[in-house]
This record gives sequence, C-alpha cells and structure tokens, in this order.
Amino acid sequence: MKFKEFAKNISSGIKNSIKRFPVSIALSLCCAILLIYISELGYDANPDIRENLMKLVRIFALGIPLSLCIKLFFERLEEYKRITIFLTYIGGAILLILYYLFLLNDFKMVSMTRYFSVTLILYLTFLFIPYISKKDNFELYVIKVFTSFFTTFIYSIVLYLGLCAILFTVNKLLGINVEYQIYYYTWLIVSLVFAPCFFLAGVPYKNRAFTLKDYPKLLKILILYIIIPLITIYTAILYIYFIKIIITWKWPQGLVSHLVLWYSVITAAVLFFIYPFIENNSWAKTLMKVFPKVLIPLIVMMFFSIGIRISAYGVTENRYYVVILGLWVFLIMLYFSICKKFKNIILPMSLAIIILISTFGPFSSYSISKYSQNKRFTNILNKNSMISEGEIIPNSNISTEDKNQISSILSYFNNKHSLSDVKYLPKNFKIQDIDSVFGFSYIENEYNSLIYYTYFNNYEDRIPLEIKDYDYLIDSEILNTNNSSANELNAEFIPESGIVKITRSGDELYSKDLNEFTKKLIDKYGINNGGQGIDLKEMTFEDENEKIKVKFLFSQISGSKDSSTGKIESHGNDFYILLKLK
Repeated sequence: MKFKEFAKNISSGIKNSIKRFPVSIALSLCCAILLIYISELGYDANPDIRENLMKLVRIFALGIPLSLCIKLFFERLEEYKRITIFLTYIGGAILLILYYLFLLNDFKMVSMTRYFSVTLILYLTFLFIPYISKKDNFELYVIKVFTSFFTTFIYSIVLYLGLCAILFTVNKLLGINVEYQIYYYTWLIVSLVFAPCFFLAGVPYKNRAFTLKDYPKLLKILILYIIIPLITIYTAILYIYFIKIIITWKWPQGLVSHLVLWYSVITAAVLFFIYPFIENNSWAKTLMKVFPKVLIPLIVMMFFSIGIRISAYGVTENRYYVVILGLWVFLIMLYFSICKKFKNIILPMSLAIIILISTFGPFSSYSISKYSQNKRFTNILNKNSMISEGEIIPNSNISTEDKNQISSILSYFNNKHSLSDVKYLPKNFKIQDIDSVFGFSYIENEYNSLIYYTYFNNYEDRIPLEIKDYDYLIDSEILNTNNSSANELNAEFIPESGIVKITRSGDELYSKDLNEFTKKLIDKYGINNGGQGIDLKEMTFEDENEKIKVKFLFSQISGSKDSSTGKIESHGNDFYILLKLK
C-alpha cells in the first residue's frame, strides 16, 4: 500500500470516528486540555484548585465509556428520535455531576477503587452492549475491538517516539529551546486525541458480519500452540503443589490464592478466545471440555487458602476481591462444564455485575470489610473484658497477640477508611491516643503506617532571593554532600533526624530540628497530598540566639509521617540558609 493511500485511510477513519462518537472524543480532548492547564498552573497553585481540576479530569474520563455505551446502545435500535438520545446524554451528564459531588470527595482508597470499578464496568458494558440481542460471533467482535486497541497502542507509541525525536533534534541541532513539559504535552495529545480517534475508527458497526476468516492467524497460533501449553504446564505445577499441601497439611500464607486466581482469570479469557474453533478444531474442543473441570478443584483449594486468612484476620478489601473474583471464575467454569452450547457474552456481563455488587450497596467490599474488622475488634475487646456500657476500659495486661491485632485493626481503619467507623472508640480518637484509651502502646503490624507528604515552592523561578542583613548564604545541596566552610564556619544537615547544625571553629552556634517546622505545615495543609505549592512566606522561617541569626527558605520539603507514632522523617529537603553572626 502506498503511503498516500495509507494516510488517506487513516484520515478517513479518524473523520468517521469523530462523526460517529463526537461526545466521547470531545470528552477525551477536554481531559488533554485540562491536564495541560494543570501542568501550566504549577505546584505553587492553590491546592484546592488543582484537586478540583483533577477531579474534573477524572469525571471527563469517566464520561468517555459512558458516552460510548449510550451511542452503541442507540445504534442497536432500528429507529429512535434524536431528542431521545440527546436527553439520554443529558441524563448521563447529570449522573457524572452527581458522581463528582458525592462519590469523588478525595483521592483515598475507597474513592479511587470505586472510581476504577465504575470505569471498568462501563468499558465491559461497551464491549457487550452491541451484542445483547445477537447470538453468534461475540468472541470475534471482541477480538476485533482488542485488535484495534493493540494496533492503536503500537501506532501511538511509534508516533510519540517520532515526535520526541523531532523535538530533540530541533532542540540540539537548531538551538531552539524545547521545554521538558512539551514532551509531556505531546504524549497527552497523542494518547488523548489521536489514540481515541484511531481506536474508535476500528469499532465495528452493528451490521458487520464476522466469520472465522476474521480471526487473526497470529493470535490463533499464539493461543493454541504457545499460551495453552504454558497454561497446561502451570496447571500441572499447581496440582503437584496442592498435593504437597494435602500431604503435609501446611497451608501457604496467601500467595497461592493470588497465583491461582490470576491463572484462573487468564484461563477463562483463553477459553473465551478459542471458543470459535470448537467446531473445526479438535484440540480446541478438547480444551473446552477438559480445562473447566480441571480448574474447579484448584479454585476450591484457593477458597480454602483464603478462608484460612479470613478466619485469622477477617475480611479486607483485597481478600474480598480475591473471594468475589474467585467466585466469578468458579461459576464460569461450572457453566462451561455443564452447558453444551455457550453464550460467552455472559462472561463480561456477569463480571460487570460482580464488580457492581462489590462496589456499591450493603454487600460491597467496603461494607463487608468494615463489618468484619469491627466484629473482630469487638470480639477481642469482649475476650479481654475491655467493654463496659459501650465504652473501652484500658487493659495493659492482655496478650501481645491481642495488642498486635487491635493495633492492626486500628491501623487498617486509619489508612483505608476512618477511625470514626470503629465501634466504641471515643469521639475524635486519633491513633496516637491508643496508649491512654487502651492501656498499651501501638504495635507495628502488617499494614504500612507511613504516610508520605511533599510540599513545593517555586519562588526561585519567580523572584530574587532577599539576602539583606545576612552575611552568608548556604545551599542545602552542599550540606548533603560535604560540610560547607567559610572562615571556619560549618553547617551540617542530618536527614535521618532532620537536625541542622551550624558550628564555628568546632563550637556549636546553632542547632534546630527542621521536623518541627514540617509538623506545622502538615497540621495546616494536611498530608498525603501528592505535592502542594505553598506561598513563599509559609515556606520560610527565621530564628536566632545570642550567637547567630538564621533564616531558612525552603523550595521543597518531602518525607513521611508514621500515623501510629506521629514521627516525621525527612526524605528530601531542599532549602537555603541565610546566616548573620553576632
């Protein structure tokens, strides 16, 4: 194919996709524009504005699969009025606004896992909604969509790398300054403008008929003669491993559940893709009969394994997802084992329903996990007689194991949900209060209690440094390599402790724990923010004693805070020190 014809085909496909899916492409374009605008604002912008804009980006991104579902749903219909689809889009916009107002309050675990779950549900619906009333060749339709996706991915990578090469050449050879942000903006344009247009051009129309000739030969060889033999070997290894477990009766600590789970999900996907060949390929037909039956015992063993963990430590979101996804795979394999003719559209439809149940309502992962951990918490308190008239009685004489379990539960709620969700805790309880409320100190556990923070100040790019009334200026970059020296004046910064020391001729003139200043910033601006821009005055403090006057100007403060102890640890502070000797 000549280049001119090739370019014409791509151009025509992009035009058709814009005409067919204008709302989806417009939303993707809005995402690109907003992300560029957020980048231009910089880290010194109002953090509330940045956060709200990032929420808006996520809502626009959520609107892309929603609008695709609406469009494909109406394409299925023989007749419909334009006002009907217009009102449906309006209804979709209202749903997105409500989601923004009530379900995207922050970027913590619950909000983000719910967001990604809803996104996945919509993309699964995008796959099966055109085939709800059709019976045959759903697998070939999905393969066509996936082929379009991977083709788009390859084209986008090649296009981006080519544009980067051009920008780099212009910068180095022609001497035209190309800021590093341009590379980021180029990627946004390629991935959020070109890629959606190119991908959607490959989405089949409703009247498109599929046959086995449409099945990519390379994919057929890959699945039947490479992936399936590997899965067969993996299956044998798992069976040998489980036989070993039965003989020794030593159960693993959770890893096997994830190994079996993802193996089962991949196997279900492989069976989905080989289904079109069961009438013409004896190897595929045998696999469809044997694999589901072989997989069921492994899934049952997986349930035993995860059940032991749940019995010991209760339900958490991760364990819930293992169980619910394992249940879905088990039911799918049971369906493949019992039924003679399959409607494989059931796979994405049932998965979407499972995700919906796990995300919203009384049986969601969040509700079940909080209920389970609260029940576990109550049982431990009752066991140690630590509850009286609905209040906790301190008891320092309980076992170390129970102390560890209580600490673990509190850490879980503190990091994943809120301590206000824990029963019997006093109002405004903080995890640092565990000693006074429970009678023992917090014990580190399996949950990571470190919360990370970063604050920025780009003042050096905006205004000159004011050094009036000071004798020396020291850059922290020097402190982090070797001690600076000027007329026997030395300064040292110890990141592990956060302490800066200034000496002259061996005598200490000044010592300060910079973590005290960091704690004030955390108390005022919060933590785990992904980087906040703060005004110059807020990132500056002055101090003095009878020997010296000092002024600290910070450009970046980053580190971690242990939510259990309140201890702050510096990971990377960039600052200037202004000194005046008295």
